[in-house]
Amino acid sequence: MTPYEGLRVLDCTEGIAGAMACGFLAQFGADVVRVESPAADSLRVSPGYLAWNCNKRRVRLDLDQPADLALARQLVASADIAVFDAAPGRLERLGLDAATLATADPALIHAWLPMYGVAGRWSQTEPHDSLLAAASCISFAQSSWEDVPVHLVTPQVSYGHGILAAAAIGAAVYERQRSGCGQGVLCSGIHGYGAVRSGGAISAPGMQRLGAGAGSRGGMPNYRLYQCADGEWLFLGTLTFPFFIRALEALDLLEIMAMEGIDGDFSNLQKPAVIGEVIARLDARFAEKTRPEWLAILQAHGVPTAPVGDRDSWFAGAQVAANEMRVELQHPELGPVSVPGVSAKLTATPGAVAGLMRDAAAGEAMTPPANRWKPLEPPLPATPGGPLAGIRILDLGNVIAGPFGPTILANFGADVIKVEPPEGDSFRYAALGFAGWNRGKRSVVLDLKSEAGLENFKALVRTADVVVGNFRLGVEERLGIDYARLAAINPRVVTVSVMGYGPSGPLASDPGFDPLLQARSGLMASQGGDDEPVFLTLPVNDEASGLMAAFAIVTALNARERTGRGQHVWTSLANQSVVVQSAELTTYPGRPPAPLGGRDCAGVSALHGLFPCSDGWVAVAAMGRFGPLATALAHPEWLDRWPAQRADNEPRDGALATVVAAAFAERTRDEVLASAGVPAVAAIRSEEAPADPWLNANGFWETYDLPGFGTVSGVRSYAEFSRTPGGFTLPAPQLGQHTREVLDTLLGARVR
Repeated sequence: MTPYEGLRVLDCTEGIAGAMACGFLAQFGADVVRVESPAADSLRVSPGYLAWNCNKRRVRLDLDQPADLALARQLVASADIAVFDAAPGRLERLGLDAATLATADPALIHAWLPMYGVAGRWSQTEPHDSLLAAASCISFAQSSWEDVPVHLVTPQVSYGHGILAAAAIGAAVYERQRSGCGQGVLCSGIHGYGAVRSGGAISAPGMQRLGAGAGSRGGMPNYRLYQCADGEWLFLGTLTFPFFIRALEALDLLEIMAMEGIDGDFSNLQKPAVIGEVIARLDARFAEKTRPEWLAILQAHGVPTAPVGDRDSWFAGAQVAANEMRVELQHPELGPVSVPGVSAKLTATPGAVAGLMRDAAAGEAMTPPANRWKPLEPPLPATPGGPLAGIRILDLGNVIAGPFGPTILANFGADVIKVEPPEGDSFRYAALGFAGWNRGKRSVVLDLKSEAGLENFKALVRTADVVVGNFRLGVEERLGIDYARLAAINPRVVTVSVMGYGPSGPLASDPGFDPLLQARSGLMASQGGDDEPVFLTLPVNDEASGLMAAFAIVTALNARERTGRGQHVWTSLANQSVVVQSAELTTYPGRPPAPLGGRDCAGVSALHGLFPCSDGWVAVAAMGRFGPLATALAHPEWLDRWPAQRADNEPRDGALATVVAAAFAERTRDEVLASAGVPAVAAIRSEEAPADPWLNANGFWETYDLPGFGTVSGVRSYAEFSRTPGGFTLPAPQLGQHTREVLDTLLGARVR
């Protein structure tokens, strides 16, 4: 039995996130019926549409027509989960809002994923990932050569939002399996922004993060793009001191650590006074040899590094194949279609990409699954503290990819115990970043290499539901904490490995860091376009791996409710490098090329991008709206020079882009936003985000006391649950802060 078998999901979404979220549920057995308007859907033009909707059936209904709306309501009545992403107000007008539907079916899970939240200036804006990125400061947060916002050519917020929404829905399903009751789940694009920027979306007075600097190669000399003698690029991924020392040995540059201002202290590499000189020395050294020469030298010294490659080679390569992350299906018109495979690998109840979406009649779609899920009789009362209240997670994770999934689930109510070695998580040096990625946990120090520490850990496992780690390949077995040995202690335990590349394949034993996957997978090259590659400031593969781990955990817990047993689960940064480029990697004969960026990319066309006004920047998505735009900007003559269809295809650096930019530059930001007549938002800077009215109208920020930093502002929630509200109850812990409390409470006399 698959984890979601017998569950009917009604997918009434129009955007990327909703299609992805329902697609993940479909991979694990849910019967997903997608409701689409017969009219043209902008999502359908994306190759990703094929990938996001695998395993689904499609019913075409126009919800603005009374007869079709009545059929949609009947479909809802046959569903366990109904998912929507309409703007605020529309569901109420249709009678499809959570409150109305709950009256008819208290067991229904109603998930609402509005891109711009439920309130504030942008809540009714037409959905576009690029606008959400600008309004939430992600465009300005991307490192650039000039002081400008950057248009990301991949929809990273929507990708993260989709995985997060699947995890939130899975958590609500888990709670319903215990209580028999449904509830409303709100997981907006603003929650998605919080997820993809969690560690960055935290601020304290007077604090500045490490790694700031001009350019898009990387602000830290030890974690940066370098060009070799043959003009090719590689990424040096020496995030920690031991790896950086190995790199200096390989490069014959150990004297860098003795430079004045560094004085042997790794943390001094971040000082503005020395960063420039260190980078210059490394730049000069890498320019002395070709990339193949440097890769051979660095890899022989065990230095994390990766070549900048292209998407097609990565998707067709051996590592993606080893992870079964490329699946070929047959389309009746397009021919062979290659789509991403299942990223969350549940070993006992695996998911599958079985086929492309097919059409179905409404009557067929209303027939309930043969093994329809049945609620408990009588239902149990809700457990206070979130849908995962009562679940205990032991978090052995390090840096971002491992710890972030448990952080999300702590927000959903789980009791997360961060188990650290005596020296602590190596990412603690990141200060506020560490606090953002580790909120809501208790910290216990255990030395798993010692007999006493290992025995205490195993005793904790007896009390736990989930154990999460992101060790390198083989380390769990060497420590004696692999699934087989932990399951012998607790057969119901779910173990999760968040890996760099996966358990097999040519790169399996290599250390994995987010930018190394950005480089290998073609993400850096695609953002750089015809210019040099771009290091994305968002740790997209790290964040997505944490999000996918959260989804995998709730899915494995749902499976356990049915089978009574735990299982081993794994995912990897390599898997997520495919997921966060799912539209761009989906291939078939004749598919249109994916958009490419460039140096400080301002957009992908003359009508879609970022434009400076006299007092700030705006993001505009005016495709198909050239007439209203020209009229609003008082330039109707543009319509004579550029017919509407031609305008949509004008390049970002052509004549039309020049005159549009000039018209915006003559106006203030508010003047443009009030008169543009097209989807547009203000692009804000990171320092503006804590006071931004739109983010605050949606309750994004929460202020709390963080030891060592005073009062800080951070992400309040990753989803809202109407009947079992969650939230954070703890800040990020100090090292070992809760060791005695946890061991005394949970182990008592067994403490050694």
